[in-house]
Amino acid sequence: MNIQLYSQIQPQIQALIIPVWQDTNLQSSLTQIAEKFQLSDYDLQNDFKADSKEVLFFYVPTPSEKLKKVYLLGLGKPAGSIEVLKAFRYLFFSYKTKLPAALGIDLTLQASANSINYLENIINGALLGGYDLNLYKTNKSDSYNFFQANPSLDLYVSQESMTDAEKAVSKGKAIAETQIRIMNLGNAPGNYKTPQTLATWALESGREWGYDVTILDKSQLIDIGAEALLAVNKGSANPPVMIVLEYKPDSAAASQKIGLVGKGVTFDTGGISLKDSANMHLMKSDMGGAAAVLGTIELAARLQLPVHLIGVIPSTENSVDGESTKPGDVIGSYAGKTIEVIDTDAEGRLILADALAYVVKNYQPDVLIDLATLTGSVIGTLGYVAAGLFTTNDTLSSELIKVSEQTGEKLWRLPMWDDYRDDLKSDVADVKNYHGKPFAGAIMGAKFLEVFTNSHSTWAHLDIAGTAFTESEYGTQKNATAYGIRLLTAYIEQKI
Repeated sequence: MNIQLYSQIQPQIQALIIPVWQDTNLQSSLTQIAEKFQLSDYDLQNDFKADSKEVLFFYVPTPSEKLKKVYLLGLGKPAGSIEVLKAFRYLFFSYKTKLPAALGIDLTLQASANSINYLENIINGALLGGYDLNLYKTNKSDSYNFFQANPSLDLYVSQESMTDAEKAVSKGKAIAETQIRIMNLGNAPGNYKTPQTLATWALESGREWGYDVTILDKSQLIDIGAEALLAVNKGSANPPVMIVLEYKPDSAAASQKIGLVGKGVTFDTGGISLKDSANMHLMKSDMGGAAAVLGTIELAARLQLPVHLIGVIPSTENSVDGESTKPGDVIGSYAGKTIEVIDTDAEGRLILADALAYVVKNYQPDVLIDLATLTGSVIGTLGYVAAGLFTTNDTLSSELIKVSEQTGEKLWRLPMWDDYRDDLKSDVADVKNYHGKPFAGAIMGAKFLEVFTNSHSTWAHLDIAGTAFTESEYGTQKNATAYGIRLLTAYIEQKI
């Protein structure tokens, strides 16, 4: 898509989008639009309320110009960036067979005065509107599609905001392109996505954007004693990997070092503790944490953020086989601690245990954050609206909550009290991986991971089971959201 900035509407434009807030200026905004396009002010006030995602279009009788159609897009009550993003994503996705190839977005009218502050999100949403979930269909529609028509998108902003607008457009475009790549990865089925697939993705991204990638294969994992990751992998024909990514631009020499760990289970059957079959096909999503880490480090490299990032992704399938780890088995770990495996479907915390210990020992990050589609419990608590945040560090919690409110990738803090610790005591090993009780599941997962952080003072665990894969306009089933990329990038920018 060719995106250009102008201070006034260009003659080649065939249709125009005007975003409108549902605020105290709504009436005067609609009056201004009515006057500009010679409409009935009364009718416009009655027909358009600027609710979130509300779309009203009308034809403009201008024979001497190409502009024929205007879309009013409601943004709802002024809120956060995610509402703007979702409104534009909805419009571009839902109307992609109707939008002409020469399209403009007018941010110069009084109705859009506040929208210039959200230009990054406007571009992000507009480009995400072109996402195609039909990754493996052989009979794709050949009907007109705005995103396949070599489109041009003109943005009309005031002359004084042109420089800031250029930066916002560039950043919004980079975020969307990375998110789309990550969504493709997340939506790929298990037979198209193995641990090696994630490794190859990382290597190719590192070469393109200039960061280091090291892949620890099965023999190397044996050598370093990553026994928990290896134990989860025992039932799979596809070997495990640990993907280590390091982004360190020259300008980041004195910057904080941030460690990111992402759960990379490319398909999860539950192992011997087999999952119910009803929704098992969605377990291709169990690498949502890995996806967030891959996307964040790629995006940081694309944006050349002056920060030192370490990403570690333990990746495996959790399959069923005669060699599979059994409930009751005692396994080792990279940290040297023994683990009693009560439930083989609590596998994500096992592979994260090795990865967290690996990062702490080998890189000593100032901040350590892990992301994982870890528990159904967090969905029972927070639904599909927010991810669970677990940390004992109040400053880190406040920082993450702040950026979650800015980006709309919501977080809600849950307790990490030591009252829960006794439920992880094992009679035969140092710790057990599951407490076996029908409550506090997400909390117990976080308390287990805490054991393997070597008491890191600035660590947070994000349980993204409900936010990494959820319903959207893209399809009829849950699909990948690329959750965490905007959240982590905003957090990193805050630390620069």
